[in-house]
Amino acid sequence: MKFLLSSLLSVLLTLPLMVSAQDKAFNYEQFTQDYFTAWTKVQKPNASKQDLEHYLSYLTDDIGYQHLPYANDDSRAADGKALMRKGMSYYLGIHTEYQAQLTNSAYGNNVIMIKFNTQAKGIHPDNGQEIIINNSTFEVLEIEKGKISVIRHYSS
Repeated sequence: MKFLLSSLLSVLLTLPLMVSAQDKAFNYEQFTQDYFTAWTKVQKPNASKQDLEHYLSYLTDDIGYQHLPYANDDSRAADGKALMRKGMSYYLGIHTEYQAQLTNSAYGNNVIMIKFNTQAKGIHPDNGQEIIINNSTFEVLEIEKGKISVIRHYSS
């Protein structure tokens, strides 16, 4: 009985250390840089379907996406990645100019927060009007099993 209790206690005491070690094994800094590079490539004037698929590889299949005021629900959907692919394909390559600079990031406990500035020009595919973007963006990325499961996108 004493052996069983001490074995159980040992497992309970080492479990948080095992979880912490798994969290530390995930390289937040590298993931943040790689994700941001993939994101910017998909926004460039010469963005390709391969660039889009590379970007989408960072996301879970059931990604949730919130972009106020356009998409106010961050619920995860079984076809979330397919919906992102469809939406992003429509706008792929519309920029004639694009620059983005990652200005800040923070991470931990399965969350990455990034802030970046964007300057872009392009032609809107719906109305043919020129678009000019000069904004600051803040994103909160929830991480699950090494992939992004929810994106909360805020621009000003």
